[in-house]
Amino acid sequence: MSQTRQQILQRLKERGRMTVAQLAEELGLTPVTVHYHLNILQRQGLVDAQLERRGVGRPRLIFFLREEALSQFPHGYHRLAARLLNELKARLPEEEIHRLFIAMAREIAVEHGERVRACKTLEEKLEALVELLGEEGFLARWEQLGNELRLHQYNCPYNYVVHHHPEVCDLDRTLIAMTLGADVERSSCILSGDVCCTFIIKPQSGPLSVELPSGTHG
Repeated sequence: MSQTRQQILQRLKERGRMTVAQLAEELGLTPVTVHYHLNILQRQGLVDAQLERRGVGRPRLIFFLREEALSQFPHGYHRLAARLLNELKARLPEEEIHRLFIAMAREIAVEHGERVRACKTLEEKLEALVELLGEEGFLARWEQLGNELRLHQYNCPYNYVVHHHPEVCDLDRTLIAMTLGADVERSSCILSGDVCCTFIIKPQSGPLSVELPSGTHG
């Protein structure tokens, strides 16, 4: 994003609602330039506007941020998550931490997975799963190589946390397995330096089981 548009978003975040004239004055730009950048931000779904009537005279157009614009500002969710995991690890055994991740994956699968389970074929379920993963922040796609179905994830929304807590990687694998009702094997991982995380999807041959770390007992 251009520096000018970032400055406009910052001013709107600080002030709440502003006119083109107010933005132009604060940023030292012409109203035409400000309007040009606001039009782009509106098309991107980051800024909205409404007419405001103030007694006598023409109404003025007021610009404000949409909720979607909040993602453009720095946040520390990943650091908070890492600190919470540090505390959990200090207080709970490894087996219990793993069970928490399984419970989280199950909750997401139940909450969003109905449209996946409604599909008839595994291929249709994969299409729906890619949409679900997109809502969770993953850039994913699937392909068929011979008799093998593969799901690729080209980014990791948990990237910062995963580097400090690699066991978080099991969350998406478990989510995929539970949502598809299939056996899932990870064959590559971004954390290991691979281009993407790749999962091999196999039709479920028996009751779905989620493995606990070695040394634990389910």
